[in-house]
Amino acid sequence: MTAIWEGFLKALELIVTLDPEVLEITGRTLVISIASTIIAGLICLPLGSLIHFNNFHGKRTLINLIQTFYSVPTVAVGLIVFLIFSRSGPLGFMELLFTPQVMVVGQIILISPIMLGLVIAALSGVDKAAHETAVAIGASQFQAITMVIREARFAIYSALIMGFGRAISEVGLALMVGGNIRGYTRVMTTAISLETSKGDIVLSIALGIILISLALIINFSLSRLQQRWR
Repeated sequence: MTAIWEGFLKALELIVTLDPEVLEITGRTLVISIASTIIAGLICLPLGSLIHFNNFHGKRTLINLIQTFYSVPTVAVGLIVFLIFSRSGPLGFMELLFTPQVMVVGQIILISPIMLGLVIAALSGVDKAAHETAVAIGASQFQAITMVIREARFAIYSALIMGFGRAISEVGLALMVGGNIRGYTRVMTTAISLETSKGDIVLSIALGIILISLALIINFSLSRLQQRWR
């Protein structure tokens, strides 16, 4: 117990003194996760709007399929991305495997179903009469859709936060396609896994504290947005 307490104190010291390695790993984690969330958001918002505002055969089945992928294992996505970007894969010529860029691609694939499903749910939560009224008083289809999106903005923010939380906490995908290369692709989750297996619990605890703190911030922000939405 004493060793754990000492490790915890040393970990706090690393954080307070802004240890370069801790800052580097944390910064890279945030950059990759934020980039993935922003790009996925730019994809999911228009795609979710397209699905919600149009009626077509198989729409319910498509939404059910999207929701099914909410819990897809990160290692499964990692395997798919690895096969696509490996030397023998269709995009192997791009030589992106074991780079931060392919980690972003993998996280986009991982979080897009969650964000897409939540965007559709957010738009569905807006009273249909709002869209119909806007069209009736002369608004174009684009203006009416924009108005509905504005009404659902807090729920859409929640979708972004959920996507970011999923991205920053995953480990299997990062290990498989990023390779956990020190100073290049190592992120908080993979560093915690590696350093713990090596017996370096001080760095693991420091990164764990930061990761848990980020999780608390994400959950608090999500709770606040949900209260405003209601």
